[in-house]
Amino acid sequence: MICPYCDTNDDKVIDSRASEGGRAIRRRRECLACHRRFTTYERVETTARLMVVKRDGTRVPFARDNVLKGVQSAIGKRPVSEQAKAALVDRVEETVFRDFEREVPSEQIGRLVMEGLKELDQVAYIRFASEYYRFRNVGELLEELEELQTLTKDLPDQQRLFDDGAKKGRNDKPS
Repeated sequence: MICPYCDTNDDKVIDSRASEGGRAIRRRRECLACHRRFTTYERVETTARLMVVKRDGTRVPFARDNVLKGVQSAIGKRPVSEQAKAALVDRVEETVFRDFEREVPSEQIGRLVMEGLKELDQVAYIRFASEYYRFRNVGELLEELEELQTLTKDLPDQQRLFDDGAKKGRNDKPS
């Protein structure tokens, strides 16, 4: 590191600690030539941000808040904790940054959100899927519901989406 006082490149680190919520490292240094002290910060460069390629071909920077808004919109007033929502968004963000270097299709982000919602809350999953798949009619929605119903594992803290008696038509009269 070049000393801001004497312009030599000979210093030692006296102290290092996390700063800015762990997003930077603060280093206290001492110049070995002039013995003056100065502080430097190390941060990850964010100029090469991950871009999201939308369906219409436009590119926008990845924004965690947009994913969170989509999750919150799908969940609505369902009994899902804020911690569970944040954990889902964390998993999506982590996967996206791990698997993609410069660009990620918005469809991939949607798939990741749907996978998480399917495990978290089936009603929220259907809400999100209806936007993601852009169902054209009730038949397409019913196909997705039937596929969802075939899930064999019971999800914790979640009411069943279908009763066993729901397979009967609504207009069926008891005999």
